[in-house]
Amino acid sequence: MNGQGFRILGIAGSLRAHSYNRGLLRAAAELAPDDARIETFDLAPIPPYNADVEAQGDPEPVRELKSKIHAADALLIATPEYNYSIPGVLKNAIDWASRPPEGAVLRHKPVAMMGASTGNFGTARAQLALRQAFQFTKSFAMLEPEVYVFRARERFDAEGNLTDEDTRDRVRALLEALIIWTNKLKNG
Repeated sequence: MNGQGFRILGIAGSLRAHSYNRGLLRAAAELAPDDARIETFDLAPIPPYNADVEAQGDPEPVRELKSKIHAADALLIATPEYNYSIPGVLKNAIDWASRPPEGAVLRHKPVAMMGASTGNFGTARAQLALRQAFQFTKSFAMLEPEVYVFRARERFDAEGNLTDEDTRDRVRALLEALIIWTNKLKNG
């Protein structure tokens, strides 16, 4: 299938400017096929989820997040692992984007995941927790290929740029699989 004009929204679960997971998204943007474009969204402006605030209308950063998710063909999430799970800022963004549950922008949205950590397990547990959150939103979380970047200090430079060629190949394969899989979902 052709990914002509394929739009991917990349979201990093880290707020640090030189984080490994932001570096994974930058690498993905470099490695994306010519017919695909990755736009990244910064979670920093998203306020903590509050149903009272939501009842008065989504804040502008939340409206922007939902609009960009809606416009994307698929999501690419790069998550660190905090305490065996996903960072609060990422869960918070998912909480906002899952509202209201009926007709939420995450419903039936294809999602690929990857993640980098300094430990020996990559982000396997965080990605499992992310899959659990996407079960509620009825998002289509892609099963494979899996990209768990372990011992990230050895694979990134001081500015958070991915330098490891094997990992770059795995990110490229993830993007190619996401485009093929999303097109299959769209075309039945």
